[in-house]
Amino acid sequence: MKRAIGVLALALTALGGPAAAAPLADNGVNLPVIPSALAADASCTAGSSAVAKAVPWEQRSLGLARVWRTAGGSTGGAGVTVAVVDTGVAAQAPALAGRVSSVGTADGDCVGHGTFVAGLIAAAPARQVRFAGVASGARVLAVRGTDARGVATAASLASGIRSAAQAGAEVIVVSPALAQGSADLTAAVAYAAKRDALVIAAAAPDPTGPVTASSPPPRDYWPASESGVLSVLDLDAKGSRPGNAPSPLRADLAAPGDGVVGIGPSGKGHYIGSGASLAAAYVAGTAALVRAAHPDLTAAQTAARLTGTAYPSDVPRLDPYAAVTAVRDAAGSSSTGGAVGGVVRLDTGSSATIASRRALVLASVGVAVGLGVAWVGAVFRLRRRAG
Repeated sequence: MKRAIGVLALALTALGGPAAAAPLADNGVNLPVIPSALAADASCTAGSSAVAKAVPWEQRSLGLARVWRTAGGSTGGAGVTVAVVDTGVAAQAPALAGRVSSVGTADGDCVGHGTFVAGLIAAAPARQVRFAGVASGARVLAVRGTDARGVATAASLASGIRSAAQAGAEVIVVSPALAQGSADLTAAVAYAAKRDALVIAAAAPDPTGPVTASSPPPRDYWPASESGVLSVLDLDAKGSRPGNAPSPLRADLAAPGDGVVGIGPSGKGHYIGSGASLAAAYVAGTAALVRAAHPDLTAAQTAARLTGTAYPSDVPRLDPYAAVTAVRDAAGSSSTGGAVGGVVRLDTGSSATIASRRALVLASVGVAVGLGVAWVGAVFRLRRRAG
């Protein structure tokens, strides 16, 4: 009986779905909020003295500990450069030390948001600190996509994407989401695609102001709405979004992004932040793991792998373990079936197909458990009779 139950638990684990979301742990530590932009009279963001000592809910939700055991641990993402088109990235941030290069003066970060995003992607693990980036072996390319206060335009984002692609970044994450695009922004995204760079962008702007009961009507935002861009929406620990959060008309993936822990532009302390830009960072970190583990994949194939292995939902939810470990056939697509040797085999087809196959696996496991219980009962009765 115990063995049958163990088989069921193992099969459920092998399905690759995200772990149940849990609320952010209360350690009695109040973390300061990382801003996405600074007010005209605000000073630069200072280092935080508060340290998050428990594993953040988003790392548990994404099952990153399991992913790291498979994807190289602290060297996961090695050899891959992720460009962060944001407010800059502080090269002196301890968790990123030695792995940040920059375009121009983007190695400074007055706002701190770009450093926070870079930390979610690639912050190195540290002793007695339970937070770490998804791909702590990846390199970070700092690219300024805003002015010094964090204000972005279509022209500044187009310049940032183009510069990142020219510098050879394999993954480009764009934090700002604009209400209006431009021909130059469209051309920059196309240029990145020609350079085989995967562009990942926030599907909506980060929320600002107090939480309200209603949100603005859904609409398109740029560059997430550009063809070839992987657009990402944010979720909180309960799988929902704040009431006042701007919403897009569509999104390719959803990932943790509300109430997540990250680093600041200086010091060893932590901040807390919310928004689709932070969810995009988790997808970018996973993309780095995928491109490191499967270097033959193109940017488009990497995007297809991320969406095809996602957990089925209204907006498919990022599943890093499945994205890294799904087995491909000779043609390059993911194989179908259950789990083989602890490695997830998933089809890169529709979410409905994935959901039906997972349901079939669950039903099959249920039948197997039932048969196992019946067998144990029969053996027990036979032994009683023999006794």
